Amino acid sequence: MRLYVYVLEARDLPLKDSQKLSGSYAKLQVGKYKSRTRVVKKTLNPVWNEEFVFRVYEIDEELVVSVSVSDDDFGFFNVSGDDLLGRVRVPLWSVVAEEKQTLPPTWFSLEKPKMGKSMAMDCGKILLTMSLHGRSNNTSAIHLCPAHSRPNTGDPKEWDSPTESTRDMLSPTAPSRKIPEGKKLMKAIKSRLERLFNKNEESFTYESRTDDSSELSSTISDYEDCIEEPPSSCSFEEAIDLMESRADEQEMPEILQGGILLDRTYVVSSKDLNTLLFAPHSQFRRYLAELQGTTDLQEGPWTWKSGQISCLTRVVTYTKAATKLIKAVKAIEEQTYLRADGREFAVLINVSTPDVPYGNCFKVELLYRMMPGPELSSGEESTCLVISWSMNFYQSTVMRGMIEGGARQGLKESFEQFADLLAQNYSPLDSAEPANKEHTLTTLEMEYQSDWELASEYFWNFTVFSTIFMGFYVLVHILLSRPSKLQGLEFIGLDLPDTFGEVITCGIWVLLVERVYNMILHFVQARLRRGSDHGIKAQGDGWVLTVALIEGNNLASLDSTGFSDPYVVFTCNGKTRTSSVKLQTPDPQWNEILEFDAMEEPPSVLDMEIFDFDGPFDQATSLGHAEINFLKHTSTELADMWISLEGKFSQASQSKLHLRIFLDNNKGVETIKEYLTKMEKEVGKKLNLRSPHRNSTFQKLFGLPPEEFLINDFSCSLKRKMPLQGRLFLSVRIVGFYANLFGHKTKFFFLWEDIENVQVIPPSLASMGSPSLAIVLRKGRGIDARHGAKSQDEEGRLRFHFQSFVSFNVASRTIMASWRTRTLTPEQKAQVAEEQQDLDGKSILVEDAGSFWSIEDANMSKVYSAELPVNIKSLMEMFDGGNLEHKVMGKFGCLNYVTTEWEAVRHDVYERHLCYKFNRHVSIFGGEVTTAQQKTPIAKGWILDEVMALHDVPFGDHFQVHFRYQIETPTSVSNACQCDVYVGIAWLKSTKFQQRITRNIAEKFTYRLKEIFELVKREILLATPHDSFI
Repeated sequence: MRLYVYVLEARDLPLKDSQKLSGSYAKLQVGKYKSRTRVVKKTLNPVWNEEFVFRVYEIDEELVVSVSVSDDDFGFFNVSGDDLLGRVRVPLWSVVAEEKQTLPPTWFSLEKPKMGKSMAMDCGKILLTMSLHGRSNNTSAIHLCPAHSRPNTGDPKEWDSPTESTRDMLSPTAPSRKIPEGKKLMKAIKSRLERLFNKNEESFTYESRTDDSSELSSTISDYEDCIEEPPSSCSFEEAIDLMESRADEQEMPEILQGGILLDRTYVVSSKDLNTLLFAPHSQFRRYLAELQGTTDLQEGPWTWKSGQISCLTRVVTYTKAATKLIKAVKAIEEQTYLRADGREFAVLINVSTPDVPYGNCFKVELLYRMMPGPELSSGEESTCLVISWSMNFYQSTVMRGMIEGGARQGLKESFEQFADLLAQNYSPLDSAEPANKEHTLTTLEMEYQSDWELASEYFWNFTVFSTIFMGFYVLVHILLSRPSKLQGLEFIGLDLPDTFGEVITCGIWVLLVERVYNMILHFVQARLRRGSDHGIKAQGDGWVLTVALIEGNNLASLDSTGFSDPYVVFTCNGKTRTSSVKLQTPDPQWNEILEFDAMEEPPSVLDMEIFDFDGPFDQATSLGHAEINFLKHTSTELADMWISLEGKFSQASQSKLHLRIFLDNNKGVETIKEYLTKMEKEVGKKLNLRSPHRNSTFQKLFGLPPEEFLINDFSCSLKRKMPLQGRLFLSVRIVGFYANLFGHKTKFFFLWEDIENVQVIPPSLASMGSPSLAIVLRKGRGIDARHGAKSQDEEGRLRFHFQSFVSFNVASRTIMASWRTRTLTPEQKAQVAEEQQDLDGKSILVEDAGSFWSIEDANMSKVYSAELPVNIKSLMEMFDGGNLEHKVMGKFGCLNYVTTEWEAVRHDVYERHLCYKFNRHVSIFGGEVTTAQQKTPIAKGWILDEVMALHDVPFGDHFQVHFRYQIETPTSVSNACQCDVYVGIAWLKSTKFQQRITRNIAEKFTYRLKEIFELVKREILLATPHDSFI
């Protein structure tokens, strides 16, 4: 038998003044085993509300309840500092004598033990209720032992003896002991007489005074009714076999609406996988706890719980490892088998963490579904394991969104470790995901309803049926009736109703016919509105996006009928796909497959908006919208997800869409190479495919899916209040920044589509003499990256500033080209492609091979030739980015003059870049100049090639200016050098002003170069001592 003891509260405890700040607790003892409640401090009337369970086999035992005060400041030589306040002894036979062997809530007076000749004194009172369950002749344990306490509130407690579950299935058996019947009968008579004379009337007073105790007693009574005595000895395998015998009562539950955490197929039978995951004392659970830093793992035994459906359940407790935001907390899992038939298993886990902030407001549900997988050619069995989750809120809170986001991220990281550890035990099938996709799409095609099925479902209603019946009835009536005589105002050809009943009947029938006509017209228009998106296969090679629209739930309705006619419009990379219209339903079932044509780059977001169809010429009303960011979801999550819709109507109705999304690359690495080749033309620099290790490191750094690949990365500084040195990463879909300053990590990213504008800010003292890039995001975008923004304008747009690039021009061109590629519409991209056809094979600036055009291509001619009285080393200082170059170029109208260091691009070939602006004296248009220079050593000097691009000037995009400087040391003179300069113009586009522009540039730069070298000669001679030329 089991003795249930409920310690409710105590009153009027005799605490001294020095003890009032301490806490009191109750200790329970049956036989030699003890348990205790938690400590309640600073009160004379502590409330515990705790339950204890003991197995008992002798009715002559007694329950001893002692109330003590806890004192943490006991002396050094004292064994304990706790003082006994009072004690009460309750014989178990008094509980047996009660009706249904249940003692109602009763106040017991506490008494201190008698000391010598002193009398026992009153020490307050305690409220207890007790009940016995089970048969007195059924003894199933050798020892009398207590079970764990289940407090309603409080902290975890330590016990004086080992504990066991209230319904232990795996306990040994022992012979019972006979109880003297006479003694039992006398004690029962005594208890009845005590009740007759109302010696326990205080218990009834308490029941009338408070409702909490009665509710607790009722709850406990209901809980006790669910307990079913288990077999005397039963193993986990036998319990599973017993559930198999009841498999007809069980159904496989649906996937939870929070999403899928793991969907993978393993080479193992479902029964063996179930044993590995949920068998008592499973080593897998122990290893997983060590991997995740979980401590204090306690697994309760599997027990039977009876109700409407009997099931197998257990309780698992553990302490979760601390994170950066939350300290280590205790978690409680209640695991319940919902189905176990030997081949399919379903286990529902309710996880509660009451110690976390708002922990009492929610619980997390996990559902493990284990089903047989596809047959393998080797003959081995496979099992498909699907783990889904959801979150149930019991109280409303404004922190709901943040709590769900934190739980989703924590579960995602936890089950990644779970999957890695499980893969070490059983091999996963690599083809599980593609097979699942094909199976899903095939199933949806079979479930898709034809137009005839939709028509029969739509028109099968009372309105259509009554209209047809009434029309048929009227037709038969006309055929059976004889022509009537002309009456009243009737004449031949005009037959009027003869009674008001005929008028009403005709009116009703006309209204019904009109209603049916409108339904037919609405149905035809809806079918035509559907278009032909469903079932159309994607065209082309590249990234193919497949969206399976399954169903909708709780869609808003704007019609007076309470139903809507919804259809969904999906938009991705400027292309749209539309679903069919579902008529008159808030919970439509689509089962449609929509495919987007192949794209050159993987999509970033999928926008969806659901409309209410009102006719072909009426403006559709939006019922809600949503956006799916592919970078924030794994392929497993995308394969089956419920999307909550946003908008005034959808949020009020809590509308959701059920989707299955698959993103595939049908050309593999060739798609990536083609994308990089296209980017090279925009950037003007060779882009190499990064190694798999580099890509993998980049993906893990920002938590990106495996299809994301890195284009380039640059060392730079993030400008906020203080510059932060880090690295800027550019991939096909994101711009990311990462910095690690003495262990403090700064990391964020945003999409290319989030960018509204990219601005180049000229050098200044604040930017340490280097230009910087300002990236402005669209309103309301990049919220997750706002901690890296320098500022936010009045409209809510974030601004990010990056500076101190090693090669600013390469970085800015790469960023601008990537942004244009991602944000241009398909029509704009086609126009750019046509304009680019004339430039195929020609490179504007820097590439690893053939980056500079030859002299013949540019039609170069000599514009300057002179022998300068300076050595070649001094003259080359004009091209090293030092003081001489900045001084000379500044005097000739070059503003914001910035250069990069010389970098070796090939053997004996060095390259650098320049950026500056002309002042108004040089050019009335001003304009920015970007220049690339390459120098190559020759026998007696250097050859320096320069390609100059003019921006923000008329026809600046039609041509490039090329220079060649040939500087050599003459054979006759040692302290002099021969300098020859050639100038040419390469035309990228034809224009009728070609001759005029060529003549103007040749004249301007001939005079300009002559003046520049004259100034260089003077500056070098003034800075060089005269003795060096003697």
